[in-house]
Amino acid sequence: MPTKMSMMAAACFAALLAGLAPAAAQTRTTLDIYVVDVEGGNATLFVSPSGQSVLIDTGNVAPEAAIRDAERIAAAAKDARLTQIDHLITTHWHGDHFGGMTEVAKRVPIRDYIDHGPNIQPVAAFDEFFAKAYPALYGAAKHTVAKPGDTVAVAGLDWRIVSAAGAVQKTPLAGGGSANASCAAFKPQDPDPTENAQSVGSIVTFGKFRVAHLGDLTWNNRKGAVPESMKTLFSSPGIEDVWQIHFSQLSGQEYTVPGMFIANGIDAPLSEMPVQPIAAPPPGPNTPPPPAHNGPAYWIKVSAQQDGTFTVTNARNGFAKTYGMNGRGTN
Repeated sequence: MPTKMSMMAAACFAALLAGLAPAAAQTRTTLDIYVVDVEGGNATLFVSPSGQSVLIDTGNVAPEAAIRDAERIAAAAKDARLTQIDHLITTHWHGDHFGGMTEVAKRVPIRDYIDHGPNIQPVAAFDEFFAKAYPALYGAAKHTVAKPGDTVAVAGLDWRIVSAAGAVQKTPLAGGGSANASCAAFKPQDPDPTENAQSVGSIVTFGKFRVAHLGDLTWNNRKGAVPESMKTLFSSPGIEDVWQIHFSQLSGQEYTVPGMFIANGIDAPLSEMPVQPIAAPPPGPNTPPPPAHNGPAYWIKVSAQQDGTFTVTNARNGFAKTYGMNGRGTN
C-alpha cells in the first residue's frame, strides 16, 4: 500500500504535469497552416495555438506516390512539433486526396477520421481500401461522417463544416448571407455526378483571420471557372496577390507562371495577371529544367495572428511576406 508521503509526492507530480501543459501550449501564438507539396491533389495541415491539429487530405495513391507524400506530410508534422494528428478530414474519395492515408497513419497516429460518407464514384482498384484498410484505420480511432453545420473540436479555433455529401449549409455564417454581385449572372448547371461535388468544405476562424478550404467543390457550389475566377480574384479589393500553390502545372504546361505565384521557382514578377496557357520556354543554355517529379519538395506555410495579420513563407527559398487585416502586404 502506498505511504502517505508517496501518495502526496505522486499528487504533487501530477499537479506539476498539469501545470506544464498550458505552458507548453503558450509557446504557440499563431495558427500555422502547412500547404504540403503532394504534386497535385491536396494535403494541408492546420496547427492551432493550442497545439491541436487538423490534416485535410493525404495526397496521392499508388505505392511510390503514397510513400513520397506521407513522408512530406510527416516532415511538416515534425516541423510543427506534433506527435499525432487530432483530426483527418478527407474531402472526397479521389486518389489524389486520400491515397497516402495508410502511409501517413504508419508515421503519425491519427485520432479522428472525418469524411462525407461512402464513395459515389467506385473504382475497382480502391475496393479493398474501402472494404478493409479504411475500416481498420478508423476502427482503432474515431470515425465521423460530416454534415453541413457540424463543428470540429479544435481548441482556439472555430471550425465549421459548410459542405459535405453534395449538401451545403443553408444558413449564412456570421457576417455572410448578402448577395454577391460577381455571381449575379451565374446560372446553375447540371449537377456534378463525381466525387468532387461531395467534398467536405470547411470555414476556419481564428480571431479576425478566416480561411476557407472547400476541397474540390465544383460549379454549382463554388464558382470555379478559369480564367474568369482568376480575373475576379486578381481584381478584388483587399487581395494583393494570388498564389498558385495547389498545382505544379498551369493549363497542362510543365512551366507555371513566375513571380506572383509564391510557390514557383522563378521570382521575377509579371506586369499583369496571365490567364492563358504559358508556353514552355525555347530550348537553350539558360532554359530552366521542367519540374522534377518526386524530387525535393517544399511547403508553403501561413502563420496567422488573431488580429487578422498573417505571414506567408516559401520554404524553398525562405521568402516571406506579411499581410495586414486589409489583405495588403506590409513587407
